[in-house]
Amino acid sequence: MNQVLVDQAKITEAELTEAAAADLQDGQVRLKLESFAITTNNVTYAATGFVIGYWKFFSSGVDGKGIVPVWGVARVSESRCEAVPEGARLYGFYPMAEELIIAPEQSTAAVYVDTSSHRADLPLVYNTYVTVRGGSAEEDYKRALLQPLLATSYLLFDWLMDNDWFGAEQIIVGSASSKTGLGLCKFLAEPDSRPYRIVGLTGQRNRDFVEATGACDQVLSYEEIDTLAQVPSVYVDMAGNAAVKKRLHTRLEEHLRHSAAVGTSHWDQFAPPAPDLPGPKPQFFFAPEQVRKRREDWGPGVIEAQITAGWKRISADAGEWLDVVVHEGLEAAVGVYRDIARGRSNPREGHVIRL
Repeated sequence: MNQVLVDQAKITEAELTEAAAADLQDGQVRLKLESFAITTNNVTYAATGFVIGYWKFFSSGVDGKGIVPVWGVARVSESRCEAVPEGARLYGFYPMAEELIIAPEQSTAAVYVDTSSHRADLPLVYNTYVTVRGGSAEEDYKRALLQPLLATSYLLFDWLMDNDWFGAEQIIVGSASSKTGLGLCKFLAEPDSRPYRIVGLTGQRNRDFVEATGACDQVLSYEEIDTLAQVPSVYVDMAGNAAVKKRLHTRLEEHLRHSAAVGTSHWDQFAPPAPDLPGPKPQFFFAPEQVRKRREDWGPGVIEAQITAGWKRISADAGEWLDVVVHEGLEAAVGVYRDIARGRSNPREGHVIRL
């Protein structure tokens, strides 16, 4: 079995290696990956692998090197679990590898949860696998590329709404060219009546792209932070760029009602917030926690249905802002991952590996 290992100390480095395939035990199924997406989200998994625990999902068996999780579709090639027949196709959280063994327990008619002991304490959303019936390869690609990212976008939107927008008159989205950032901007733009303006922050080379989506009321480059209106604001930081964060906090100071840390698309410029950072202390947003809260508020299934409807709604016009690029074979994942980790990606492109 082949797998892609990433250097945990230098996450731009990746290599294709071979590992022995494990024997299947009673209650387990073997899943052969068909396709998966690689985005800046996966680089964030690597950058926060020790802090949040993403390295724990799939053991590499090699000290200092880990397997980055990806979202994709796999087919059951071998089953010793009565609930999951051979040939079934499951969408979910996979290693950047050719196969995965899970111990599925049926949750609903089409949903399974991996009960493997090493995943018992990890968030349920990452341990859940959903049956894929019918559909095209293109639909698989779009789902792997957009569902996890736009699910986070929707949960951010729901969390902001749940907190009455923190009283903000403007919501500033850092790394607005990222798919999660763009998705949030689009969700924020949906209400007919809203008390806030949407400001997208992005690099100068991606400014035209963000403006063309029409998702923001204003688009600024990072060099223009000093022109931000000094009104009650919320900052949703997808980039994790310490210098950008400091400039924005310094510009807004007491006008900044909340500063949310979400992603690390600028992972190489990340640093913990300085003790003397003006304004509120940045707070990490963990999407599974908002899912947990809404399940308690509304009961099981409601927030999940809203997420599904939301990502499908936003992705309906994805052809206007997303070009799907398909690469053949696991070996191609090494180069794609390296390019994205090194900031060489085009915001219009969504990369899929087909095995």
